[in-house]
Amino acid sequence: QVQLVEFGGGLVQAGDSLRLSCAASGGTFSSYAMGWFRQAPGKEREFVAAINRNAATTYAGDSVKGRFTISRDNAKNTVYLQMNSLTPEDTGVYYCAGDLAGLFHCSDDERTYDYWGQGTQVTVSS
Repeated sequence: QVQLVEFGGGLVQAGDSLRLSCAASGGTFSSYAMGWFRQAPGKEREFVAAINRNAATTYAGDSVKGRFTISRDNAKNTVYLQMNSLTPEDTGVYYCAGDLAGLFHCSDDERTYDYWGQGTQVTVSS
């Protein structure tokens, strides 16, 4: 059973940067593709970014492409989301998720993810 805990959320101003971290425990971190999703009030959960097991492949959603970067450190059992040029539309609860998957797998479909963190709030003021 893998436990995921997100860190780094907070209140920032438009144009600022923020880095989220997600620490994993209780499993073999390198066996999981990892993803970030977010949910704004009144909206469905949305894919943000994903990374495969060995960080060779990353994939970002259209709304964050060019601004957000996902990375991972398997030695530290941690996945990161670097968020630049934040806008109020980026406000929401950010979740990390783990997908027990093949080495090259990297998905934007939340249904493929097996484990989820509790989420961390990101609020961007205008």
